[in-house]
Amino acid sequence: MDDELRGTEAGWEEPGFAILSRRGQPREVDGRLRAHLGVERLPEGLESVAELLQAAGFQRRPGTDVWERDGRWLKAGERSLDDGARLVWTQPVEGDEEIARRRVRYLGLASHDLRGSLANVRSYAALLLNGRIPLEPKARRGLETILRNTDKALAFAQDFFDSSRADLGLLMCEKERQAIEPLLANAVEHLLEPAGTASVALSLELPSGPLPDVDVDGGRVQHAVEAFIRHHLLHARPGEQLRVRARPEGDSVRVEVRRDGEPPTEEDAALIFTREERAFREKKLEDPLRLFLALQEVEALGGTVGVSTDAGGVTLYLTVPIALASSPTLQS
Repeated sequence: MDDELRGTEAGWEEPGFAILSRRGQPREVDGRLRAHLGVERLPEGLESVAELLQAAGFQRRPGTDVWERDGRWLKAGERSLDDGARLVWTQPVEGDEEIARRRVRYLGLASHDLRGSLANVRSYAALLLNGRIPLEPKARRGLETILRNTDKALAFAQDFFDSSRADLGLLMCEKERQAIEPLLANAVEHLLEPAGTASVALSLELPSGPLPDVDVDGGRVQHAVEAFIRHHLLHARPGEQLRVRARPEGDSVRVEVRRDGEPPTEEDAALIFTREERAFREKKLEDPLRLFLALQEVEALGGTVGVSTDAGGVTLYLTVPIALASSPTLQS
């Protein structure tokens, strides 16, 4: 259910009532039913609550009195009155958390099936490339392309399902106290080869002294930093410089990924962490999804993300909370 709508519409959790006359003309009792349906006015010429819900675009869950539309879940019912009219009512379904968990389980099944198939394709391509089977150069190049694109598809699928879980507020994050320097070093090392292929210099610049420990899910932070680097690589020109930097800032550690070069337009910078808007504009989903997931990951850890531009380039940054003195120490 849409939390923002629930918070802004008066009486959202209370049942709403209307009376359907014998001629099918609806008359509101309290105004809440129309708010539940999300319509400006109630449809006319109806004979039942089922027709009312269908006219508003809702679909019934099989075997229940629960109706759904775009993540909005309602119970609905009706009762005949003495004069032949009908009293109809709607009420938002409680237990949205259980619905979200069911959707996450469904996403888990979809992720398992899709990733399993892709992993099989990758395994067979890698098996054929292990050198035991003679291959013509053209066949080898084809298998290398399959391997490369399968890795890309696996990463995209993981991002898609993680972002979908985050939409439901159920993104898995296992926070622990740890140093942030190894996470940044791993992110940079992981992308040195793509940066070299693009003729872009990539470096890690850390302060002379140690940074404070942070309370984070290390995999999530590394993914977010890599998402920033990958975004810059898509827009960098040969010869440009990418720098990953970090410093304490209040009760957080701020991590910056700076690209020295031509900055994006003000409009592009404002949309950089949007998912649908950028995907529709650019007609590509991968990078918008990856950056939006980075935002979701960092916010799930209690941090923030942002972008700043100047005449010399653009900086993507994130902040993550410094571990409290009482936080459990990292196990060695």
